[in-house]
Amino acid sequence: MENHDIIAAIATPPGSGGIGIIRISGKDLKSIAYTITGILPKQRVAQLSQFYAENGNVIDQGITLYFPSPQSYTGEDVLELHGHGGSAVMNLLLSRCLNAGARLAQPGEFTLRAFLNNKLDLLQAEGVADIINATTEHAARCAIRSLQGKFSATIHSLVNTITSLRILIEATLDFPEEETEFLDIREVETQLVAIQTELERVFTSSKQGNLLREGINLVLVGEPNVGKSSLINQLAEEDIAIVTDIPGTTRDAIQRTIQISGIPFHITDTAGLRQTNDIIEKSGIARTYTALEKADIILFISDINTNHAKSDHQILDKLPANIPRINVANKIDLLTAPLRDSQAKCTPTIYLSAKTGEGIPNLHKAILDTIGWSSGNNDEGLFMARQRHMSALSDANESIYNAKNLVANDYQLELIADELRAAQKTLSTITGEFTSDDLLGEIFSSFCIGK
Repeated sequence: MENHDIIAAIATPPGSGGIGIIRISGKDLKSIAYTITGILPKQRVAQLSQFYAENGNVIDQGITLYFPSPQSYTGEDVLELHGHGGSAVMNLLLSRCLNAGARLAQPGEFTLRAFLNNKLDLLQAEGVADIINATTEHAARCAIRSLQGKFSATIHSLVNTITSLRILIEATLDFPEEETEFLDIREVETQLVAIQTELERVFTSSKQGNLLREGINLVLVGEPNVGKSSLINQLAEEDIAIVTDIPGTTRDAIQRTIQISGIPFHITDTAGLRQTNDIIEKSGIARTYTALEKADIILFISDINTNHAKSDHQILDKLPANIPRINVANKIDLLTAPLRDSQAKCTPTIYLSAKTGEGIPNLHKAILDTIGWSSGNNDEGLFMARQRHMSALSDANESIYNAKNLVANDYQLELIADELRAAQKTLSTITGEFTSDDLLGEIFSSFCIGK
């Protein structure tokens, strides 16, 4: 995948700002720097510069920074032109760079070159994107740890341990007459148990970190006028949904991302579920069921003051059985205290008032318990994992499990070595030692242009 083109892109967000940056990467950028600025850039020195158009007119005035290879982000020569952040000025300056011999960078191409030039491994490269896209402080801290190489170091340690055991077994296969000196089968089993324990620990940390990265889709459902819109307003701590006493007010799905204990939740308020002849309301109800298909958790909302057991059961019967559900009894503010107490002892339902906020902390706890997150947890030791990381860890664990069974049952060294080889290769895909070009293209295409 080596590419020696000079690439350029606007590295700052679109729109207007005080400063805008054009980033250029490639081989021997001094000539392109002289063409645009009229000066030869000094290494790692901010130089006040004029940026010239082809006809000699000044496009802008700003700062030139030059980072020579290999001590740069990409491992190539990198030139940065810091100008004023207006979109027109930035586009003019970018066009000048393209006319001077650069081409427009593809999404993520700067970080891809950093990976190909061994400045970052694949986990660290993905950490760059995760930092940019982090929506909570917890997520940002986890992403920083990935960029710093802490997740990579854990994976490398596992790979090294597996490799050492594999070498021991293969040495025994190559020199069977020396078997007693090379291999103690009890030690092999002990090491396999230790490897599996560490894999399970890393998987658990990664699963928790994945929650921080992806967030959880939380969908509110129930009959009309049970307080779904009031609840999303209470959870979001702002009025984002219209609340009236008229059933069927919410006709379309309303979405908002909130935080609970630092975890992002993508919460969706949906149209009330009931039989109706209203065409618009029917369309909203259809969208409710579409939203349910993507839900990670369903909040089923009911009005504790009404007895709609039959219609509630009809709704519950249509909810996806494989998605965790939390039952919420709303409007407890309208009950007398003795009735509220007796009701609260009947079922594990969460009792609350979306109007006053009473019971909301109990709902937060129930949601966190459902995803396996303790509200006392912090993000120390968590890894910002993607689904491909989780799959690789799971596959590697399966290989180690198979190797343990072989040791316990019939002690076939060749098959044990094959399982260790499979685990080693699978884990190495996480950091990029064994990665297809297609996967790299998929990963880096999700990056923003200029990074």
